[in-house]
Amino acid sequence: MAPAVADIEDFVSGALPGTDRVLVLGMGGSSLAPLVFADSFPRREGFPVLEVLDSTEPEAVLAAAGQGDLSRVLFIVSSKSGTTLEPNIFFDYFFARVEEVLGNRAGERFVVVTDPGSALQKEAGRRKVRRVFAGDPRIGGRYSALSNFGLVPAAFAGADVGELLRRAGEMAVRCRGETSENPGIRLGAAIGALAREGRDKLTFAAGPPVGRFGMWIEQLIAESTGKEGKGILPVEGEPLGPPAVYASDRFFIGIGGDGGEGGALSILSRAGHPTASFPLADPLDLGAEMFRWEFATAVAGRLLGINPFDQPNVQEAKDRTNEILEGKSRVESRGSRVDEDALRRLLDSLKPGDYFAVTAFLPPTALNEQRLNRVRLRVRDAARVATTLGFGPRFLHSTGQLHKGGPDTGVFLQVTCEPAASVPIPGKPYGFGEVVAAQAAGDLAALKSRGRRALSVHLSRNVEADLEELEAAVGGALK
Repeated sequence: MAPAVADIEDFVSGALPGTDRVLVLGMGGSSLAPLVFADSFPRREGFPVLEVLDSTEPEAVLAAAGQGDLSRVLFIVSSKSGTTLEPNIFFDYFFARVEEVLGNRAGERFVVVTDPGSALQKEAGRRKVRRVFAGDPRIGGRYSALSNFGLVPAAFAGADVGELLRRAGEMAVRCRGETSENPGIRLGAAIGALAREGRDKLTFAAGPPVGRFGMWIEQLIAESTGKEGKGILPVEGEPLGPPAVYASDRFFIGIGGDGGEGGALSILSRAGHPTASFPLADPLDLGAEMFRWEFATAVAGRLLGINPFDQPNVQEAKDRTNEILEGKSRVESRGSRVDEDALRRLLDSLKPGDYFAVTAFLPPTALNEQRLNRVRLRVRDAARVATTLGFGPRFLHSTGQLHKGGPDTGVFLQVTCEPAASVPIPGKPYGFGEVVAAQAAGDLAALKSRGRRALSVHLSRNVEADLEELEAAVGGALK
């Protein structure tokens, strides 16, 4: 990628005048690296705000559309295959909105990143977008952070992408070494060997300046290793607790700053849990760390005896969603309001070595994340199991592969809600409200077809009050 840096920086420089925001419209491998870059790099004077939309929840779409003058937003539509549902309908929606302001000049506010020859590339040409950046078909989506899918958004965030790549290159050289000091092999061997011993819950404590780096690693690990009944569960966003709340199935990793939550990590190490620590000098170290983790994931996959470069079970939930949207199958009745008996049965099924996953088809706001984190921590502390929280449809392209293809150790609480509005999609017979409902139904059906332990809870539009009720019900069911 190094030869492409000058071109990227020239394009960004020319696009800065008249641009207040850059909004990445993507999903999974096309959205998580930009999301981490947006969170990690401080706002640089003269550069726009970098944001990411990877939720089909109507409230999230409206929030992204309602911030400022759309004629001063640059949209990056990002999809390797060019056929992924979410980026394509985001493109349809926002292009129509910008057309209302700019007419036939709407394409000037759009950039597309996709593999050569994709359907998205053809549509980009038809809509006369400002620029198409080519992906590299040899690179899988979750391994694409250091290609145009990550670098173009990073450049708009004001990151020195040349230095980001230089540090990645240094790590790549180190990972070619045939010695015990090879950093990629050391990490991958530790992850794989510990998983084979039963410590298959890889738990991250990420600190400044890369507090959400675990979200990117989460997809990398889960989608790469969760298949053929095997898998390593990445645990992101679960604050570290005292040794008493953990069983013997964890491997703790501190990332960022001094290596994460140093004090808590040291306590867990002294209590006998395996730990590792990766300090970062600044956000540009993400280049090196992304390469280290990609290399390590391949090594861990080898030790588990699986192919870390495919994702055979991701497509099923997509197919079920499309069948519902095309009218070929119907949405099963939505989950009910909090049923304490059903919730108790679900939580009673947890046993040592299991994990508890909250899958939330709700607006992905910080407040909703805080509320649902309280739910998962109640379960962790009471049942001593690993817990995860994923917002749909983002997690479908991340941990969703592990949920279906990995071991039958997951216990799933799906949380949906009544959408605030449908929000029509131009040219489609359905809106975003119908899309998110179909995605939730498709995922639940895929889980149940495999006999996974899953319960769906449907909230009203008063999500705040209903989440308080859910937290109380979980607490009651755990007693």
